Amino acid sequence: MLDSINLNADMGEGFGAYDIGSDAEILKYIKSASIACGAHAGDPNVMHRVVTLAKEHGVSIGAHPGFNDIWGFGRRRIDMNPRDLEYLIAYQLGALQAMAAYVGEKVTHVKPHGALNNMAAENLELALAIGRAMKTVDRDLIYVALAHSQMERAAEQLGLPLAREAFVDRLYDDDGNLASRKLSGTVITDPEVAKDRLVRMIEGQQIISRNGKHIPTRMDTLCVHGDEPTGVAMAKAAREALASLGVDVVPLPQLKLS
Repeated sequence: MLDSINLNADMGEGFGAYDIGSDAEILKYIKSASIACGAHAGDPNVMHRVVTLAKEHGVSIGAHPGFNDIWGFGRRRIDMNPRDLEYLIAYQLGALQAMAAYVGEKVTHVKPHGALNNMAAENLELALAIGRAMKTVDRDLIYVALAHSQMERAAEQLGLPLAREAFVDRLYDDDGNLASRKLSGTVITDPEVAKDRLVRMIEGQQIISRNGKHIPTRMDTLCVHGDEPTGVAMAKAAREALASLGVDVVPLPQLKLS
């Protein structure tokens, strides 16, 4: 049984006059924030607001870079040259680093967003492009990678700190990748269902596919989606589940990572 784990949420995904999610509320339950960096969502004011709130709550700051796709919220697949993607990631990391500097904090992890995350989980060249950008900008950045994915392999190949991620509010396919949002029920909306599922995942150190397949998995960090209407309830349910198991929830930089 684990004695500690991280809980992160995707945050700062509003833009201009539009707010998405309840960032201030969800920060009460998580310990690391993955903040949109201005491509799929976010802007300088949103980033500054969220890093300020994160510091107030003792929550570590991470980047949540995605495709330059505001209309599609970064959830449309875009065929990019890996070198172009590398520069796009570095560009977004620099933006969030600047906003974090305003509050005297550092960006400590990187977690790709949406379609980029799904594609990099399957494609080593894309996963390596993300990792090269991280290593160039700050080689101490933690690569938050879907467990069993090509991102995990890229982090290991590049010698980057690695945090293997599992999801509280999403279903998996039998290969360990996230099931498509286009399929009914692959986004979990009932906090009690998520809580029960999380307890079984932690107790068995395994992820459970939508078809019932159990896949042994190391989990360093758990994700809830802050842009979902159920984000706060999911984060609260996750904390309750972990507390019931006696598992401490800590910021990513406090974990012992391989």
